This record gives sequence, C-alpha cells and structure tokens, in this order.
Amino acid sequence: MKRITTLRSGRGREKRMNIFLDGRFTFSLGAELTVKEDLRVGQELPDDHIAMLVKSDRFQRGLESALRYLGYRPRSESEIREKLRRRGFDGECVEEVITRLKEQGLVDDVAFARFWKDNRETFSPRSQQLTRLELRRKGVGSDIIDQVIAEVDDADNAYRSALSKTRHWPPSDYQGFRRRLGEYLRRRGFSYEVINGTVARLWQERESRQG
Repeated sequence: MKRITTLRSGRGREKRMNIFLDGRFTFSLGAELTVKEDLRVGQELPDDHIAMLVKSDRFQRGLESALRYLGYRPRSESEIREKLRRRGFDGECVEEVITRLKEQGLVDDVAFARFWKDNRETFSPRSQQLTRLELRRKGVGSDIIDQVIAEVDDADNAYRSALSKTRHWPPSDYQGFRRRLGEYLRRRGFSYEVINGTVARLWQERESRQG
C-alpha cells in the first residue's frame, strides 16, 4: 500500500497530473482520469489499483492518438495499428483501442477501401490494378479488395483521366499523341488494351472538334 503525497500539474499541452507516492514521483495520469478517480493527497493506493490506473491511462492516450490520426482522413485497421506501435503502445493496448474504435464504427476496412476507391475515381482515376496495389499497401485484406475493386471500371477511369490530362494539350500528330498519352495511362496501371481504346477514342474526338 502506498500513499499519495503530492498531485502536481504536468507541463506541456496535454493536461496531465504527476502522481507522487510516498514522496517520490511514480507515474502521471490524464487530468480527467485523475478527477474521475477522485485521487487526492493522503489517499492510499494498493498496487493493483496503481496498475489499473496506469493501464487505463495508457488506453486513453492510445485512443486519443488514434482519434487524432483518424481526424485527417479515414484509415485502415492496419494503418492505425502501425501508427500506435510507432508511438510506443504495447500490443494489448493496441488491441483494446482497435476494439473500441470498431465498436464506435470508426474502423471498418470495407468502408475505408470504398472511400479510397471513390476518392481516387473522383480526383485521380486509375486502374483496378493500381488501386488494388494501393489498398494492399494500406493493409486491407484481399477479400475486401476484391469486393471493392469489382466496382472499378477501367475503361471509364482511363477515359476520364485521359480527358482531363489532354484537354489543354497543344495540337500534335497521332504518333506523338499516342506515345504521350500511352505513357501517362501506363503509369496509372491501365492495360495495353484499355490504353489503345482510350487513345483511339480521344484522338477521334479531338479530330472531330478540329474538323
């Protein structure tokens, strides 16, 4: 059994309280948790209570870190796990945080994969192949990728991507146009067949406008 001898506000942006037991600094807790637990000077704490407080604080810090990370954009489960590990949270804490986020509907790899696919199609259309590779790098499972990728139309994406790219290109001969556009579409993962169809379609439209 140890006795709280001092409660002292910590420095920095995070509101934390330094806990001194028997005259020595022992650990720190978030200010909210300190208030919630009604900790006060003179209170005696059993070792198991101390361990519970430290674990609860670690979980809360992990959850807050994950929520900040999710504040920028949706994340895959794998991305969040990796972020928390890099921040020094142990495996047990990471699992508890992931469980809580799932309960709150904040981690859902199907929703994340669909968000990623929709975002790409809206702002930077690319192929099924390249979208699949990007989702795999985000740690999304193959079954989820297959489900979402089935919704990607390579021909439509290639056309929209190429149309946006070539809209302001200066006049050129067919071979130059084909070479330049082909290289652009290959970088977005489109197949030879899709590239050929897209080049032919856009060249024909280009010729019709100029004629």
